[in-house]
Amino acid sequence: MSNSIKNQKAILAKLGIEKLNEMQEESKLAMDSANEVVLLSPTGTGKTIAFLLPIIEKLDADVEEIQALIVVPTRELAIQIEQVMRQMGTGFKVNAVYGGRAGSKDKIEIKHRPAVLIGTMGRVADHLRRKTFSTHHINTLVLDEFDKSLEIGFEEEMKEILELLPKVNKKILTSATKGIEIPSFVGLRKPLIIDYLDDKKRSKLEIKLVESPKKDKLDMLLELLSYIGNQNGIVFCNYKDSIERISNFLSENSISHGTFFGGMEQTERERALIKFRNGTHQILLATDLAARGIDVPELSFIIHYHLPHRSEEFTHRNGRTARMDAKGTAYILHYENENLPDFIEQLNLSTQNLVISTKQNLPKISEWTTLFISGGRKDKISKGDIAGLFFKQGKLEKNELGIIELKNDCAFVAVKKNTIKTVLPKVNNQKLKKKKVRVSVV
Repeated sequence: MSNSIKNQKAILAKLGIEKLNEMQEESKLAMDSANEVVLLSPTGTGKTIAFLLPIIEKLDADVEEIQALIVVPTRELAIQIEQVMRQMGTGFKVNAVYGGRAGSKDKIEIKHRPAVLIGTMGRVADHLRRKTFSTHHINTLVLDEFDKSLEIGFEEEMKEILELLPKVNKKILTSATKGIEIPSFVGLRKPLIIDYLDDKKRSKLEIKLVESPKKDKLDMLLELLSYIGNQNGIVFCNYKDSIERISNFLSENSISHGTFFGGMEQTERERALIKFRNGTHQILLATDLAARGIDVPELSFIIHYHLPHRSEEFTHRNGRTARMDAKGTAYILHYENENLPDFIEQLNLSTQNLVISTKQNLPKISEWTTLFISGGRKDKISKGDIAGLFFKQGKLEKNELGIIELKNDCAFVAVKKNTIKTVLPKVNNQKLKKKKVRVSVV
């Protein structure tokens, strides 16, 4: 057995994956053999792992400069890819740089060069302009979700990045959308195209039309959430004001939830996703910012409170559920006197006669809450250290401690709500490694 196969098995084991799916296998073979690859595959099919594995295999441990650059349209996607590579436990350093935080923080983190650098278009272009790091050893460039980068206006930054990377000899482009023209400045000559966008044979997505008798759909949303019960899902809206209005309504009805939209501070958005992943919130109210490029658990459903303006965004939203071989449902919440867009009419959906009643029980309040810990990876703190703190000093049982997320300068941990009063005094201001940490409810 070759070392690369052994390493791959070890990496997949750390990710909790038994084996690669068909798309990942084909993509890896293509990226091992070709220097220009375009990967087209739906949201949630594992494109990140598909391109990270061949990149990691080609990294040279003796090179102390950046060797691979992964450029993405959003900071959430940058953070997600960084987390995935860290989970792989390869021994190679990885960092993410993105807007919304001081450039000086980037410089501190990448002073000791990572082998793989991930970043948003604008921030990467800025670092290249300033010559923050050497480009001499960067031979692999990934333009992840390149269609999204073009859509939101990063064409000039993309062009500049390519011009400032003279040593790149391998280019990998990924997209969850078909038919996007690749600009000529990318310099692809004869790319190998891996296309899984038409592979619908395993899709288990159900799309259901739920009609509201009122133009104001809040009451119907409440009934639909009660009908669905305690499952993880995203409610998609088109406007920030709508999210705030729905959020107030759900709070009035004691339904715990998070919000995620472009106007929020980056730290707030990150914490919303953390709470969604660890079960503190089962429902996330979001704009299309959450339609792709974020790391969330497997979703049982999504709800289109508003339909998007374009069919592509409808597809991306639906891609958050029924991922891979799992089942999922996309509900379209629709005012009965309102016209449906053409891309919905073409689906020939019949109205879903859900057995909905106001007498149904509302979704149960989550039994989890999230705690913040003021120490992280840079303090040499591990997840095991945090678990030890809560089990030994905090006296928690195993079933009372949930998901732990470790960041560079802090950590978040889910614990059962009914333990908070007793556990907080025992773990707050205690030492983890050599650092005294503060522990507080987020």
